[in-house]
Amino acid sequence: MIRAGVVGASGLAGGELIRLIVQHPELELTFLGGSSNIGRRPAELHPGLRRDLGLTVQPVTAEVAEQVDVLFLATPAPVSAELAELMADRVPAVIDLSGAFRIRTPDLHARWYPKVRRRTELADRFVYGVPELVADQLADAALISLPGCYATSMTLALAPLTMGLGLDLKTVVVDGKSGSSGGGLSLRTTDLHPLRNGAIAPYSPTGHRHAGEVRDFFERSKPGAVGSLSMSAYGVSHVRGLMTSSYVFTDEKTSQRDLHRAYVRFYRGKHFVRVRRHDETLIPVPDPQAVLGSNYCDVTVLCDEENSRIVVLAALDNLIKGAAGQAVQAANLRFSLPEETGLTMQPVMPA
Repeated sequence: MIRAGVVGASGLAGGELIRLIVQHPELELTFLGGSSNIGRRPAELHPGLRRDLGLTVQPVTAEVAEQVDVLFLATPAPVSAELAELMADRVPAVIDLSGAFRIRTPDLHARWYPKVRRRTELADRFVYGVPELVADQLADAALISLPGCYATSMTLALAPLTMGLGLDLKTVVVDGKSGSSGGGLSLRTTDLHPLRNGAIAPYSPTGHRHAGEVRDFFERSKPGAVGSLSMSAYGVSHVRGLMTSSYVFTDEKTSQRDLHRAYVRFYRGKHFVRVRRHDETLIPVPDPQAVLGSNYCDVTVLCDEENSRIVVLAALDNLIKGAAGQAVQAANLRFSLPEETGLTMQPVMPA
């Protein structure tokens, strides 16, 4: 068994990690860490986790390295930066779910994460990216930085255009909508139920840091392929699930048929990306409702030939494919397991 530890065990992503790990046939949960709720059991923190795991939340020290083969950091970015410094070269694999190491370029990192201090040498050692695009790099990676939930959706939406068809994307404008769980458990006035319920709240109308990491990833993977990439983010009254609508402007000609075929070809054999036609189900897809509780990302590509525009829609569960599920998927690849191991759950609908 592969010994797994979770730091940030009291958070939403931490709770999902616990749930997925205890159901995983090859992972054994051996450590729960945090700075608050010390001594508390998972069942006290997450009402759905009633199984007695024989573990309580403990402080994180260097000695934890002796208890785990893989350590998941479901912690705020400043905390992850400190813990990665402590655990690098002590633990065989550290998988960070925060934004501490997502952006490689120092100036861009400083813009979006001004309070997160990290050594450039350490940041350069992290492998970044969704598993579908960097699986070969994860096979022996000691340090893995997972994309944010929005970034996962955007990257999976755009990768077939740049990395598959080789198109030059002159301008990309992204509209993102996410449920309240995307903000974690921090109590903010704007997240109170009387204000959030039924709302469409433009909390980042002129930019979002997840767009910064997507831009950084594509610039390193295929320099110059994406001209400008901007994003507006909105909070909606769902609890789980998000959707991104990417409006892509390019001078290169294509067609609906060619685009759909390209996406199917690019994601052939990729278990967790479902390329869908917009009208193939009872409800138009992608729809976050159709992926809740699963590690799937549904993607639909549409061609607006009249306006020289490609529209790519992508939906996922922000706590699974956008966080804990993708972390387990990366761990599977890191330890040479089939990537779907422990992640075969189907979506729950209606939710």
